[in-house]
Amino acid sequence: MLTRIGGLLRLAESTDNSHEGDAFMAAAQRLATAASIDLAVARAHAAGGQRRDTPTQRLISIGEPGKKGLRTYAKLFLAIAAANDVQCDIAQTSAVVYAYGFGGDIDVCEALYTSLLIQMVRASDAYIRSGEYRSETTVRTRVERRGRRRVATEVRRPVAGVTARLNFQLAYAARIGQRLADSKSETEKQAVSVPESSTETAIALRDKQLELKDYYRENSQARGTWRGARAAAGHVSDAQRAGDRAARTARLSNTPELSVARKQLPS
Repeated sequence: MLTRIGGLLRLAESTDNSHEGDAFMAAAQRLATAASIDLAVARAHAAGGQRRDTPTQRLISIGEPGKKGLRTYAKLFLAIAAANDVQCDIAQTSAVVYAYGFGGDIDVCEALYTSLLIQMVRASDAYIRSGEYRSETTVRTRVERRGRRRVATEVRRPVAGVTARLNFQLAYAARIGQRLADSKSETEKQAVSVPESSTETAIALRDKQLELKDYYRENSQARGTWRGARAAAGHVSDAQRAGDRAARTARLSNTPELSVARKQLPS
């Protein structure tokens, strides 16, 4: 299955047609979902003495603590994981993600993340070089003391490049997550619509979700709330629209095999 998905991703990279690239990437996600469904059904049929696949936990390194961009990189991984039945905890530094799920699902997440991360960074670099964000301003609140009163006033400032990049990448990650979720939903609907196996498939998928939920509850030690899912530096609508557009036509980078995907960008 991983080899077949790898072939689809290479086809996506080899075409200059954005619609073809999108179709190949969607096909890769549908194949991953179909394989995940097949494994769920197989687990339901496993006899007591047979070796049965169970959820596991895997540590995903996003980057070195303190490195710029980790919040949006982590957001991209979380968006991909949500579309592939993988639950996640994340360190407050955004440097590490703890992925909970079945091994094959986590493999797919790592491969998609590696390829899409490289493309996200390239697309955001191109956007910053274009200088389009310089036409916008952000609003900041400035508080001044006037006698015994504190007066808040809104001040418009030019958009900084780092703020534009953050907005671009957050929008990119959100759109990628939606695209992958749509492909997954379509595949699952087709699987449960087959008359002779619809009930069995639906039960297997439900049992898989419950098993993963129980595993996560028993093993997760997460505390608090991750604050990396928003652009705290300010809202830049042009950058977000550009990030959304780039994600709509994203194609995966060259990956010889999904199982050997790199977990972070080279420094």
